[in-house]
Amino acid sequence: MSEGIAVKELGEVVVRFSGDSGDGMQLAGNIFSTISATEGNGISTFPDYPADIRAPQGSLTGVSGYQVHISDDIDENLTPGDKCDVLVAMNAAALKTQIKNAKPTATIIIDTNSFKESDLKKAEFKSYDYLEELGIDRDHVVACPITTMVKEALKDSGLDNKTILKSRNMFALGIVCWLFNRHLEYGRDFLRKKFAKKPKIAEANIKVLEAGWDYCEHTQASVPATYRIETRKKHHGRYMDITGNKATAYGLIAAAEAAGLKLYLGSYPITPATDILHELAKHKSLGVITVQAEDELAACASAIGACFAGALGVTSTSGPGICLKSEAMNLAVMDELPLVIIDVQRGGPSTGLPTKAEQTDLLQVLYGRNGESPMPVIAPKSPTDCFYCAYLACKIAVEHMTPVVLLSDAFIANGSAAWRLPVEGELPKIHPHYATEDMRGHYSPYHRDEKTLARYWAIPGEQGYEHILGGLEKDGDTGEISNNPENHNKMVHLRHEKVQRIEVPDLVVQGDAEDADLLIVGWGGTYGHLYTAMQALRSEDHRVALAHFEFINPLPKNTAKVLKRYKKVVVCEQNLGQFAGYLRAHIDGFVPLQYNEVKGQPFKVEELVKALTSLSLPEGEDA
Repeated sequence: MSEGIAVKELGEVVVRFSGDSGDGMQLAGNIFSTISATEGNGISTFPDYPADIRAPQGSLTGVSGYQVHISDDIDENLTPGDKCDVLVAMNAAALKTQIKNAKPTATIIIDTNSFKESDLKKAEFKSYDYLEELGIDRDHVVACPITTMVKEALKDSGLDNKTILKSRNMFALGIVCWLFNRHLEYGRDFLRKKFAKKPKIAEANIKVLEAGWDYCEHTQASVPATYRIETRKKHHGRYMDITGNKATAYGLIAAAEAAGLKLYLGSYPITPATDILHELAKHKSLGVITVQAEDELAACASAIGACFAGALGVTSTSGPGICLKSEAMNLAVMDELPLVIIDVQRGGPSTGLPTKAEQTDLLQVLYGRNGESPMPVIAPKSPTDCFYCAYLACKIAVEHMTPVVLLSDAFIANGSAAWRLPVEGELPKIHPHYATEDMRGHYSPYHRDEKTLARYWAIPGEQGYEHILGGLEKDGDTGEISNNPENHNKMVHLRHEKVQRIEVPDLVVQGDAEDADLLIVGWGGTYGHLYTAMQALRSEDHRVALAHFEFINPLPKNTAKVLKRYKKVVVCEQNLGQFAGYLRAHIDGFVPLQYNEVKGQPFKVEELVKALTSLSLPEGEDA
């Protein structure tokens, strides 16, 4: 770092990269978050990109963003932040659409080559003075001719102009790395691994990354100081930057290993779940089998076949795919097979908002099948929690012989965080519920464990365990097809009771658990925002607590006791009240308040605090 420029220490900072969908903002943000995690910072990310395959260049609808929140505590960074401290805007449209996500004091980094008259017209600016029009303080702007600088850096590279321009994102990343004293070596390593089969491309990107750093080093980028975020709390262990979808894939692999089973994924590509298929396809060396089927129903049916054959069968999709899989999911319920169904929720209905997040599939996975078809539902609360919830979903499936839904969402699936790799012996054991040796020769598929009511799993091809499963109701004793009304009534109750007997952890209350004036209730991927809002309210002397659900069906056994302890309870969710209605149906006399948004975007902590402040006051006290 050049002499004469101050280095200030920060506890946290939020950076947002934005540009055209083809400008590589997701890659730049991903590299910056990986560098920060490698240096020991806590990270939380939010990729925010349009559903268009490729909107017209420079258009308002084609802007792609990637927000990174880095902090000094690797285990306590829970949200990507409401608004950014640094905004990278690679063109006029990015600045026009993303300035609303920046703080008034934010540093704005722009490529001045992309603010020509034609660019301003595409972005629907009314004047040539775009900074004045948006009310941006010029002292906060780092204006750099990025395109010109990139062309100069690679003029002797032998690359064509189109390829050269694709590396503009690395110049912007170099500026951000200089601003926050990030080590470029980690970025170089990332690029060499990513472009291992294209070393010329890797080295060109590295050269541009270094050029962005050098530009700031020599010009000081018109900023009064650079910044450093030190890791203040040391948490021993090996960490990696991981997305929710990758964590889900790793959780499945770990569970299959722990259970001694082959892992089979039958899937069909669909946003935002496809990365699970892509990740698992890389791990054939671990015995993972992946099949990209011709449609959603075939994908689910093939996974059911894998379960019947003795593998850990998994199928992954999002809401529209759950609609198509529902018939096969019902078959897994009737046959009581250990199928794991992953639903990465996205905006709906219909095609809806494919790249945005909602919590609108809850009632679909609970009830969206014909007949009485109970199924456990687990909702991870963060990108790293996807690993543990995927692992537990598999454990429940094979130990209780039931299909299980893992209900993720696009926000945590695409977002990333610093994840501490588990050490040997840390994860719970998994014991598949196999048929016993004394059943050989007189095995019946629906004989059950008296405690759990789980049926015994017999693998086809083993002598003495021959049996038939199917979609028609079976006699609970013989396993033969039965239309007997009393038998059907018994089997319906058994399938329901089996799910209810699954032991799940008690509901934990955080914050002012003993004397809260308001209990906030949430589930799934909203945890970080709700927890941060609770802490903000508590810092203002409000007595507030949070109860966050990961286990939806069955509910924790202490659910009613906890929720009825507080005078005021507000259920916050990204739908019109599905979980609130579910709780009302299961807890006599429970009538919660509700906070509902369906924007396709994560909650804003600032908005949550504002909405919850008046609710957190004791009865009779004015805000």
